[in-house]
Amino acid sequence: MPTDPLKPRILVVEDEAALVTLLRYNLEKAGFDVATAGDGEEALISVAERAPDLVVLDWMVPLVSGIEVCRRLRRDPKTRDIPVIMLTARGEEADRVRGLNAGADDYVTKPFSPSELIARVHAVLRRARPALEADQLTFADIVMDLATHRVTRGGVRIELRPAEFRLLRFFIEHPGRVFSREQLLDSVWRDDAFIEPRTVDVHIRRLRKALNAHVGDDLIRTVRSAGYALESAPDSDSTMPSQVSRPA
Repeated sequence: MPTDPLKPRILVVEDEAALVTLLRYNLEKAGFDVATAGDGEEALISVAERAPDLVVLDWMVPLVSGIEVCRRLRRDPKTRDIPVIMLTARGEEADRVRGLNAGADDYVTKPFSPSELIARVHAVLRRARPALEADQLTFADIVMDLATHRVTRGGVRIELRPAEFRLLRFFIEHPGRVFSREQLLDSVWRDDAFIEPRTVDVHIRRLRKALNAHVGDDLIRTVRSAGYALESAPDSDSTMPSQVSRPA
């Protein structure tokens, strides 16, 4: 089944089938899109094909150990910023230090409760990718309300189709970075195999037209032979987005 591109994607790397089932159930119940890998080699291939928002990584998976998977992710510029939570039965302080030194963002010792792991996932995402945990995103004069799917620019309501909404959200979460058509397909459309790379251009044009219809400069930059990026106008204060959580 196609996954929901708006849900944060978690890759679970674990070879115990019962634990995989438990983790998938609880993570999906918590609102995440879950992919799984049963060994280290499969995990590295999965990340290369479609980068997750976070990896839950067992230390003792076959073929390539979890600690080595973590090291390789940190060495690769394309994957070094992906948060990693290590799962292991090793509870000694030296082992925890070794895992953290390998680049893990957090460390959970077996046995653990699913609710604890979910809390750790949310905590790590808040630190590493705060946009994923926010209810509202802003960039320049654009405001996205993720709960109501409403977008405004300069206070003026903008009507976006679902694909353009997902595309804008992805750009706001990665300001200033240039993405190729293929990268946008993998990240925004994910499992929809029927979308052609050139179709991205159509959605970019629609998004640009909607954003520029009433107010403001063109914030979407086209980079010849490379792709597209969301950037603030030269006189703007910053290209970094801010996230505002809705009050409880």
